[in-house]
Amino acid sequence: MRVTIRLFARLRDLAGSGELTREIPGPATVHTVWRSLTTEIPSLGEYERTLSVAINAEYSRMAAAVNDGDEVAFLPPVSGG
Repeated sequence: MRVTIRLFARLRDLAGSGELTREIPGPATVHTVWRSLTTEIPSLGEYERTLSVAINAEYSRMAAAVNDGDEVAFLPPVSGG
């Protein structure tokens, strides 16, 4: 299945892009998508415990099912002032 992956803040910097399209074997969860991404870009792995995730602009959990054509977003914690 084809999914669009959106990365924000530091994750975008590490990946070199804010949006990626990948083929993911189904059935898949958000965690499946994350695991495939960290296999490709290992430096992202350290953020797993602090991520917020969304499917199609709705906050979700790592165990949520992902379908063909979905957009999966990974958002690290950010701070600012």
